[in-house]
Formats: sequence, structure tokens, C-alpha cells
Amino acid sequence: EMSRFKIGVCQMLVGADKEENIQNAQRLIRKAAEDGSQVVVLPEMFNCPYARRYFPIFAETFPGKTTEALSQLAKELGIYIIGGSIPEREGDAIYNTSYIFAKDGSLIGRHRKMHLFDIDIEGGIRFKESEVLTAGNDVTVVETEYCKIGVAICYDMRFPELMRLMALEGAQVIVVPAAFNMTTGPAHWEVTMRARAVDNQVYFVAASPARNPEGPYLAYGHSAIVDPWGRVLREADEKECVIVEEIDLETVQKIRRELPLLQHRRTDRYQL
Repeated sequence: EMSRFKIGVCQMLVGADKEENIQNAQRLIRKAAEDGSQVVVLPEMFNCPYARRYFPIFAETFPGKTTEALSQLAKELGIYIIGGSIPEREGDAIYNTSYIFAKDGSLIGRHRKMHLFDIDIEGGIRFKESEVLTAGNDVTVVETEYCKIGVAICYDMRFPELMRLMALEGAQVIVVPAAFNMTTGPAHWEVTMRARAVDNQVYFVAASPARNPEGPYLAYGHSAIVDPWGRVLREADEKECVIVEEIDLETVQKIRRELPLLQHRRTDRYQL
């Protein structure tokens, strides 16, 4: 039944060894596939510790070691892989990039994080991605045999305009690899996911790395799958795990029919 498919999120622990990270991603993707996932999602910066000093060292041009591993595994397992994100090098620029592979191993999309995380919270966290990374410029919606899926990265999910544009392009599922931290995670992670799901009447899937107390960045974890009514169907804790949930596109259609908010937009008065 094409209106239903299973999506799996690999909340993986990321260390300082790229080769080990790739192998760990492969192991967890296999587990998600064994659990019935037809689409598998990895977290943000899954091959690289989340710290500016690592991005240039771990960065790869396409195709590279990490993307080749994902492409081959997608083909071997016959699944879609939304490859979290990795540092991508093109010329002098480094992007925070998600590569998306189809069941035959072909690349069907690439999202470069559009909104760079530059924050300074007093008594909290200071982080400036823009010191090392370049912003992407494209709204990313990929075609799968199930439905259109929007892909964005972390801080991107705080911008309702971008999420809405993906919904208007036909996305019924939005997938966001993301590494919220221990300041913003407890405050904003769940409320943002649920709001975006409700705003756009989509399934919203967020994939965090597991929390690594040894690493340079403490991720919040709590990867989750939220339905278009805003219900949290599945949520992880902070530890390494795989969560799997069924996406039912009939639910999307039913909710959009009964509460047709996307049709009620006053595009005579405002527009994106």
C-alpha cells in the first residue's frame, strides 16, 4: 500500500574518528531497515564532531567516502537514505549538507543548510557557524515513490517560511537532521517540531545525534516523529537508538480536508 511506509531515525553517537562514524551509521541504517524502515534518516553532522575546528578537516567533495558508503547501502538494502548532514567542500566553501539517495543508490537531492547558526546566549552557548560554513540557497523537496519529502537542517526548522515553502511545493513529510543543544533543546525542540507539523499539516521527522558527554558539543537528542495533528508518535531519549514509525499519507489528506488551512491562506493580502 503506497499510502503507508515506515520511516526510521538513527540517533547515532558521533565520535572523532570519521571511519568509525561511517561504520556506525551503516550499522544503525541496517538495524532501521531490519525494523522495516523504507526511508532511513541520519542526524546532522553524523560523520564529524559538531565543532567548527572539525568541519574543514572532515569536509568532503562529492562524491566522497561518506556519500559513496550511503549510496551503496541504499542500493544494497533497497531503501531511501536521507543522509543527515556532513561538511561538504566545494572550491573554497564548506557547506553543512544533506545528501539524499534513492533505492537504486542514485542521488535525488542535496540540501545545503540555508540558515547558519550564529548565536550568543548569555550564560549559555556561543556558536558561530558562519565563521567556517557558507549558507546554501535552495529549498529542497525530493520526489520519492511514496510522496514528496522536504529536507532541511537544524536551525532551518526555526524559519516557518522555509517549512511552508516546502509544504507548498507538495511535501507531505518534512525531515530535519538537527543537533539542538542543552540550552535550546529543552526550551524549543518539541514545541517547534509540533508547531511546524501543525502549521503545514505534514509529518515532521527530526533526527538528532545521541548525546556524547566526551564530545565537544552536547546534543539534546530526543529525535522524534510527529504527525500532522501535532501528536508525538515516537520520541527517543538522549542515548543512541533507532526509532521507527509508520507514515500514513491518508492521515495527511484527511487532516488537510477537514481543516483546510493551506487553502485558507489570504494570498490576496500576503504571500511568500
